Amino acid sequence: MKIVIIGGTGLIGSKTAARLRNKGHEVLAASPNTGVNTVTGEGVAEALAGAEVVIDLANAPSWEDKAVLEFFETAGRNLLAADAKAGVKHHIALSIVGSERLPDNGCFKAKLAQERLIKESSIPYTIVHSTQFMEFLKGIADEATVGAVARLSPAAFQPIASDDVADVMADVALGKPLNGTIEIAGPERAPMNEIIARYLKAANDPRMVEADVHARYFGSELNDQSIVPGESARIGKVGFQDWFRSSQQPK
Repeated sequence: MKIVIIGGTGLIGSKTAARLRNKGHEVLAASPNTGVNTVTGEGVAEALAGAEVVIDLANAPSWEDKAVLEFFETAGRNLLAADAKAGVKHHIALSIVGSERLPDNGCFKAKLAQERLIKESSIPYTIVHSTQFMEFLKGIADEATVGAVARLSPAAFQPIASDDVADVMADVALGKPLNGTIEIAGPERAPMNEIIARYLKAANDPRMVEADVHARYFGSELNDQSIVPGESARIGKVGFQDWFRSSQQPK
């Protein structure tokens, strides 16, 4: 089976591609670097020719509110139109747990727009809502840091390792379209400030972490329901300690 992965050279895309190739499938890892651009439409029709499944893992080049919304709306329309012409049988997109709960967050708003386009199209689909990747813990700390202090929300947080995300994406690609959404998350839930403090300590990062209920997470205040999944979520196997031990994080 031919499977096209948009964003197939990125963190999740490369790992998903490897898993599907190991199962004997023809996988095309598509990105602007390989001549496939969903914003301009360049190379999209050629890439999708003969594809049964398309997995959209693309990241926006800019996370400024207007730019990210334009990216996901334009790319989404172009890709779904190409899906229809190519006769794609299953469109899969990776989105974010809580996208519907933080409408004032520019990134979440853009992902919600992408999801809306998918649901309104004629293509059978599955949307995967993931919690934040463990690989981005440093980025969360950096965003929250002023001086030597990272101010972070104590709201519930349940990050997931990219290997677990890739496992799910590969499984979904080989399954039937759900015409609905599933949630995935890591095995450990704790206040965000505690998880980030644990990461910084493991990385020998001297920054202090302070809990602040008004601290913004990329523009939004959080509560204990904002970015964690419901009870039916699929839970990954890789906990923080195992992920950190096997990752390339500085120690």
